[in-house]
Amino acid sequence: MIIFMNGNKIPNTLELLEKKLDYSFKDKDILKKALTHSSYSNEVKHKERLVCNERLEFLGDSVLSLIVSDFIYNNYTQFDEGILTRVRASVVCEGSLYEFASELELGSFMYLGHGELISQGRKRKSILADAFEAVLAAIYLDGGMEKAKKFLLPIIKLAIEKAATGTNEDYKSMLQKIVQQTPEENLEYILVSEEGPPHDRYFTFNVMLNSNLLGTGRGRSKREAEQLAAEEALKLLGAIDEESL
Repeated sequence: MIIFMNGNKIPNTLELLEKKLDYSFKDKDILKKALTHSSYSNEVKHKERLVCNERLEFLGDSVLSLIVSDFIYNNYTQFDEGILTRVRASVVCEGSLYEFASELELGSFMYLGHGELISQGRKRKSILADAFEAVLAAIYLDGGMEKAKKFLLPIIKLAIEKAATGTNEDYKSMLQKIVQQTPEENLEYILVSEEGPPHDRYFTFNVMLNSNLLGTGRGRSKREAEQLAAEEALKLLGAIDEESL
């Protein structure tokens, strides 16, 4: 469904986003604020000026850091302060937040000014990363810390695990390096199925080498499903084994 707000084309409804977030806001306005970029709120042509998401982003940064710090502190008791700091930094960086926001398709829900709309602002890394923090803050203010944790932890656990185990390369990168040794080979990830309601979606991907199936993965996000498919492919190729995981 496509809706308009003061002439701003919004591809999806806030109700759909709430399903993706698995959280229903008591105060719908705070969610709108979290999705309002300064380029939109600053356009004087709007009859009703909206407050942008910058203050929520500020708060969300702290909420994010606290939840991640608490989780890794309690789950990785073998790590000293230096390692904990590095793990946290890798999870809360702009690149990671951009990936989390992209999985939720936050860009398609945002209110952007005309300039940002025509310059592909819905896909801009900084805008999406900031919006993710703002949405986290909105959930925290609307529902409290436990709701914020319930939303955030399933999204970030894979990134935390990767950072905590010291794996510099993910399974997709490892598989790509192997395949690149033979330039004529073509590696492709194919979406097989997408199941479940928007707030409880599961994706299944096949990874194909030319026309040959190397692996299949099923996960709560496209990224997770692709990683699991790549992991299965690496096992098939003998690049990793069960004992090493």
